[in-house]
Amino acid sequence: MKTVSIRKANKNDAKAIADVLAESQWFTYSTLYSENYIQRLIDQYYNVQRIEQEIVFISEEWHGYFVAEMNGRIVGAIGGGMNDDTAGEVYVLYLDPTLRGQGIGTRLLDFFTKIQKHTYGAKEQWVSVAKGNNYGIPFYEARGFIFQYEELAYGTIEEDQDISLKYKRNI
Repeated sequence: MKTVSIRKANKNDAKAIADVLAESQWFTYSTLYSENYIQRLIDQYYNVQRIEQEIVFISEEWHGYFVAEMNGRIVGAIGGGMNDDTAGEVYVLYLDPTLRGQGIGTRLLDFFTKIQKHTYGAKEQWVSVAKGNNYGIPFYEARGFIFQYEELAYGTIEEDQDISLKYKRNI
């Protein structure tokens, strides 16, 4: 079995993180959204310059990126922040689609959950999952997240038809 290590991202990881996030977007959403919409999301949120900034500038609201690395290659990334004094949220969790089912996503989530709980004092953890995301929904439900409500996805308009399902668990 190949060794996977989880660590805080550094600025040199930005391109590799962007590549994993973009590849995961296409894999996860190609049957849910138009190519134009997916490309717009990638261009807006997962470009190298933005990721470099999000690696460097961390706060309670954004804890930076943490990555899974296998044989010197970034194969997954997670990031999030605190919504209030006791509620953390996972904003991003994606990995190389060819490595699904090997426990890498769980390790990233567990690592990040410990940071939110012990560094930032989170008592509960939230996540938004795209309605129809048949990879993310069972993943989070299997890890104790319970559906709460649905809303328009962050930064979208009704015409985009991008609905987020909000899940929560106690940590």
